[in-house]
Amino acid sequence: MAVSIEEIKRVKNNADLIVPEGDIEIALEKMAVEITNVIGDKDPIVLCVMIGGMVPAGKLLTKMDFPFTVDYVHATRYLGNITGADIEWVVKPTSDLKDRVVLIIDDILDEGHTLARITEYCEKDCGAADVKTAVLVDKQHDRRFMDMQADFVGVTVEDRYVFGEGMDYKGYLRNLSGIYALSDED
Repeated sequence: MAVSIEEIKRVKNNADLIVPEGDIEIALEKMAVEITNVIGDKDPIVLCVMIGGMVPAGKLLTKMDFPFTVDYVHATRYLGNITGADIEWVVKPTSDLKDRVVLIIDDILDEGHTLARITEYCEKDCGAADVKTAVLVDKQHDRRFMDMQADFVGVTVEDRYVFGEGMDYKGYLRNLSGIYALSDED
């Protein structure tokens, strides 16, 4: 998958800003309060889903004012593409999840295959006592895998290809502040 810098610049310049940075910060603050109320006294392990979850997890972790440990998992369906395939495990968590409360933080809940598989892995394969999920973005459509829902959601967006705040366009533009949607031209 070859992508040119010119394409990336064009996509960025033509993109529609659909959730500004200020709204993201408000959503993260709200999520932190909700998460604290539900698991703040349970000594959870927080799992960041790489690579997309890195930005929202980093921002969210600093807003959660209770004790927790952090680990990560890298499972993907995209591998730099804009459409998903079968899940591929790159890295499984190294922490012992048995009998622990686990909070999985990811960038987006789209169809839900990846989040469902990671949740199942934590529960069934690792014996987690409870698994909660947090996503910065919940994309609204009717293509959900097994009606997958996140426990904590920052913002909802319409069914468009989105990037920024950890989400990428062909491996680029994760670093954008705010959430952008691909323009109709692209």
